Amino acid sequence: MKISGSIGLCAFLLTLETAIAFAPAPSQSITARTVIVMSSTKTTCPKTGNPLPNLPIPDPLLSLTPGTWAYDTMSRRLNKEILQRTYEENEEQFNSPPFAKALERFNKLRSELDDAANTKLRHLEFESTDGRPADVVAREEAEWKSIMQPYIDNGDTWLSAPWLYTEFYAYRRLIEAIGYYDKSNADTYMYDPFVVAKRAGLHSSVNSAENMLEKVVSLPNTKEGVALAAAFALWGNKMDLSIWPADAENSSLDVFAKILHAADENLLHDDTDLLTARCEVLRERGDGKIDIIVDNAGFELVTDLALADHLVASGVARVVTFQLKGHPTFVSDALEKDLLETVQHYASLSPEKYPNAHAAGLRWQKYLEEGKWVCHEDNFWCQPSPFWEMPNPLRADMKDRCDLAFVKGDANYRRLLGDRYWDYSAPFQDVVGCYFPCPVCSLRTLKAEVGCGMDEKQVERARSLDDGWMVNGRFGVVQVGTGAGEIGAEE
Repeated sequence: MKISGSIGLCAFLLTLETAIAFAPAPSQSITARTVIVMSSTKTTCPKTGNPLPNLPIPDPLLSLTPGTWAYDTMSRRLNKEILQRTYEENEEQFNSPPFAKALERFNKLRSELDDAANTKLRHLEFESTDGRPADVVAREEAEWKSIMQPYIDNGDTWLSAPWLYTEFYAYRRLIEAIGYYDKSNADTYMYDPFVVAKRAGLHSSVNSAENMLEKVVSLPNTKEGVALAAAFALWGNKMDLSIWPADAENSSLDVFAKILHAADENLLHDDTDLLTARCEVLRERGDGKIDIIVDNAGFELVTDLALADHLVASGVARVVTFQLKGHPTFVSDALEKDLLETVQHYASLSPEKYPNAHAAGLRWQKYLEEGKWVCHEDNFWCQPSPFWEMPNPLRADMKDRCDLAFVKGDANYRRLLGDRYWDYSAPFQDVVGCYFPCPVCSLRTLKAEVGCGMDEKQVERARSLDDGWMVNGRFGVVQVGTGAGEIGAEE
């Protein structure tokens, strides 16, 4: 990640009055691939009334083409690897009498995925013994019915419906199969089938995190500090810390710039200057409210907590809100209970063996107790709808309250783009920044065959270096958009 020497210019660009300056020049061309696009003369979403991307919306990724990551996921990997591992990690419970119905439904789901090309989709089923408030159940049932109706009406299969939709749907079908919300069964009620995998990730995170957390606590309260905290959240233990200064607190900012430069080799787009300038505005205001739309538990969640730690400690944020999944999904995705367990685990570590991780855990507990960190779960984060279909009151809350939202992880990024075939060079501001409810920063390592806002020369370089450049997490982006409210699209 590069740090510009002209912070004054960036700060000017990112003041609230001139946030539109995030946007690329209107003359920026869109090149490379040819895709079939939906006719798109509308500026608002017909389903929600929210703003839409400024550009014509392309077709979504399907799972019909052998050799693609989407096809392999839905025709093989989801069932043969992910659900098989889920069974193995829960074998004792799944074969106990209280789980008999759950196992039957689990096996039925797997049999559908065994014949994914021919099995048609159906609506979700909701238990009459659902333990949630009736209005919450009714809302989720209506949301999923609206999501799936077009594909059910069309007779779509697991492969012919959009990939992102069937992938999220599969995990929600797993929740249905287990009886996760069935309060009449104490054994299956709120049973997390991924807890073994998530706890393994939590316990294995400590050794890597110990070194990182020593560095985070010494970050300067400057734009360089924010840039490094964001780099940790993006790259995690891929960061090269060998050049970290021994006396970090008294080191020149040039040293931190060198560390950042070492981290930006595999960035295909880098808006770090815009991010840090926005954070400087919030630091000067002293009342910043920042959201982190969380992806995975384990070490990645620890890097998110480290970012939030720095944002609060350095005065950029008065409050950080963690947006978390409403139920288990995608194996490692984080719920509120996973975040709280992570904080508790780190606070309970030996201060002799893990002094930095232990101290971080104690700080994090205090942030939660003092309301400087807030957890918010919502089922929208577990659904496949594009983020431009974000419902009220979630969108209204983020629009009115949030000064900046970090979007973490690949599944969330796919939803920012509607999991569609955007041209790789299509400006992030015109695809995402123009509709998102608040200023937004995406921190993403590439793990799916979609993208936008990437520098064309960098894309060609990535292609030449690695055939799997789009899916193996080697390359990443830091992308910033103004949000619709900043540019008057919702006025």
